[in-house]
Amino acid sequence: MNLKRSNKNLLLLLVVVVLITSPLIFVKNAEFGGADGQAEGVITEINPNYEPWFSPLLEPASGEIESLLFSLQAAIGAGVIGYFFGLVKGKRESNSKDNSKVKKA
Repeated sequence: MNLKRSNKNLLLLLVVVVLITSPLIFVKNAEFGGADGQAEGVITEINPNYEPWFSPLLEPASGEIESLLFSLQAAIGAGVIGYFFGLVKGKRESNSKDNSKVKKA
């Protein structure tokens, strides 16, 4: 199977979209909560008198805003990591080009 690069990228994008949307379509009336809420429930089951050590400085107005902030944080982190790997790769390619020019001279 010999696919062009753009076709491979399109196919991968389609697979990602299917993976993201399939739980939303096939799992009806499900609560897609995070680990924080589940952990809080388990802690209060184990010890109903548990008092948290601290409270958040800023409480988002809704769960959607909290999800937005989490997604923004993840995107910024991915951007920083991607920039770092791109920078390292660029430096390696630059050094290999410089070394090949020196060997020819």
